[in-house]
Amino acid sequence: MFVRIVKMSFHSKYIKEFQAMFEEKKQLIRNSDGCQLLELYQDKNNPELFFTYSYWENESDLENYRNSDFFKETWKQTKTYFNEKPEAWSVDKKESLT
Repeated sequence: MFVRIVKMSFHSKYIKEFQAMFEEKKQLIRNSDGCQLLELYQDKNNPELFFTYSYWENESDLENYRNSDFFKETWKQTKTYFNEKPEAWSVDKKESLT
């Protein structure tokens, strides 16, 4: 399993639009083949800063999702809200304590 972390910074005027879009589409993202978990975080000190964490069974599942029409349309819309270039990391989950 690995984790995809995406850091996104939005213009303040688009935060509500992004949150509404995420609410509408989160189940479709989560139900994508190989997606085991989807989380959205908002920075406590900078409300324009958001992070998504998605857990994937393998890299091919993420690539299939990223090549889907659904992702392309969603990302195209999301990009219009940005005030900075997004950053993304794919990391291997090494340990988790609960």
